[in-house]
Amino acid sequence: MTMRSIGLAFACWLTAVSAMGQTPQQWRDSLAVLNKGIEHYPKSTDLRLRKAAVNIQLDQWEYAVEEYGNVLGIDPENLAALYYRAYCNSHLRQYAMAKSDYESFLKLAPMNMEARLGLALVDEKMGRKTDALDQYNQLVQMFPDSAVCYAARASYETTLEQYDAALYDWDEAIRLQPRNLEYVATKADLLTRLGRKDEARRLLLQLRTKKKL
Repeated sequence: MTMRSIGLAFACWLTAVSAMGQTPQQWRDSLAVLNKGIEHYPKSTDLRLRKAAVNIQLDQWEYAVEEYGNVLGIDPENLAALYYRAYCNSHLRQYAMAKSDYESFLKLAPMNMEARLGLALVDEKMGRKTDALDQYNQLVQMFPDSAVCYAARASYETTLEQYDAALYDWDEAIRLQPRNLEYVATKADLLTRLGRKDEARRLLLQLRTKKKL
């Protein structure tokens, strides 16, 4: 199995365990079992990845970061560990470390949209306006059929008060996902803030008409 396959498999597993709805005590019980397993198999990246995922479920973000570090000590190119350590560090507002991990991830998997979105958001949080906008531009160029990429860039352009560009990107996002209520409502809100209330009302009316069809 390649590193990319491992990363994808772990992402799928993390999504699955998150949906199980276990109680905190059940997660702690799982953690105890995983800790015992790691005692016997300290080089098992699979066990350590699972432990880190449980740490996240228990809001033990620092422990998760530490465990992902342990995985990377065994396998420096482990995509799952790089991605989720970046995610955890971003949650902890340790943006410089998150940025480093996202960049390392993207050197191995440059076409991963989620990691590039994560890097753009981290650049944004760090106040690196040019870098953030460059990342959003790359996302749109790399994934021209992704409404998410246009919406992400539109949100940032709104923050930068680049309203014409933002409206264009909201149009593209809505074109790709015409029934996405959140996109339509956000564009309508921006139009209202710009004093273009009639356009905002027409946009919302169009959405209601489409939903009835």
